[in-house]
Amino acid sequence: MTDWMTIEQLPHEMRPREKLITHGAASLTDTELLALFLRTGIKGKNVFAMAQELLDHFNGFAGLIHATPQELQIIKGMGGTAKRAQLAAILEMARRALTQQLSENTIMNSPQAVKQYLQLELAQLKHEVFAVLFLDVHNRLLSYQPMFRGSVSQTMVYPREVAKTALALGADGVVLAHNHPGGSVKPSPADLKLTQALKEALALIDVSVRDHIIVAQGKYLSLAEEGLL
Repeated sequence: MTDWMTIEQLPHEMRPREKLITHGAASLTDTELLALFLRTGIKGKNVFAMAQELLDHFNGFAGLIHATPQELQIIKGMGGTAKRAQLAAILEMARRALTQQLSENTIMNSPQAVKQYLQLELAQLKHEVFAVLFLDVHNRLLSYQPMFRGSVSQTMVYPREVAKTALALGADGVVLAHNHPGGSVKPSPADLKLTQALKEALALIDVSVRDHIIVAQGKYLSLAEEGLL
C-alpha cells in the first residue's frame, strides 16, 4: 500500500474486506489480513502500519501465535485489553484448528499439515525444545508433548521417558521433532545419534519412529524424506 493509505483512501476493490469477499482470504497479504482483523489504527499510525509492525516485531504469524497479551502490549495501539484478547483468541483458534486436523486425519497423508503445526509450535522459540507427536495405529495424533528443553547435545533426552509416555497413551508410533533457533535445519551428529537411540528404545515396546522433523523459522527438514531415518 503506497505510503500506508488508510482503508478509506483505498479504491473500493483494493480494500481488504471487499478483496476477501471477491477473491477469497488467500488473496490477502499477511498485512491486509491482520489489518482486516484489527479494523482501526491509532492517531499517527493507520491500521496497515500497525499490522505490519506486529508482523515485523513477532516475525510473522508464527511468532504471533506464541505472543502473550503482555507481549502484544509492547506495540503502540495494542494497549487495550479487548484488542489484545481478540487477537490472542483468534491465534489460539488457528492452533486448535491444526491440532484438530491432525487428530482427525492420518498424519502421514498430511505431511504439510504436520510441518505447519510444528512451525507454529516450535519455530519461533528462542531455546531448543524436543517434542514428540504420539500417534495411534491409524497415524492420527493422540498427543503433542514438548518433553525436553535445551540443546539435544547438552540436555539429555531420556528414551525411557518417551517410551513411558508412549505406553501410557497406547501409541503405535511417534514423530519426533525439535527446533534449531540458530536458523539451520541441517541435522547434527547428535540429532542423528538421538534418533537412532529412540528408534531402538521404542522398538522394544513395538512403537515405531515415523519421522524426525527439524524446524527453524520458515524452514523444516524431515529425516524420513532425506533418507536419514
